[in-house]
Amino acid sequence: MAKYDPLCHYLARQKSGTVSLTFTEIERLIGGMLPKSALRDDWWADLAEPDPKHVQKRAWRAAGYTAVRVPGQDRARFDRVSTR
Repeated sequence: MAKYDPLCHYLARQKSGTVSLTFTEIERLIGGMLPKSALRDDWWADLAEPDPKHVQKRAWRAAGYTAVRVPGQDRARFDRVSTR
């Protein structure tokens, strides 16, 4: 299982168009720590890359979401972009 598969599965089960999770909640889901680079906005930014190279971006995209880091917080917001 890939590290971010549990996040993908969690998001795929959500009914809401927007899901907000703290970094701690994400770490509980994935069973490990987020990298230090997760503190940078660009780690979360989904710049409409047709085939993202970063595994975390593939996870939320597979669930039909984009992600952004909430400014000034250790929290990410996932917004649904498509129906599965």
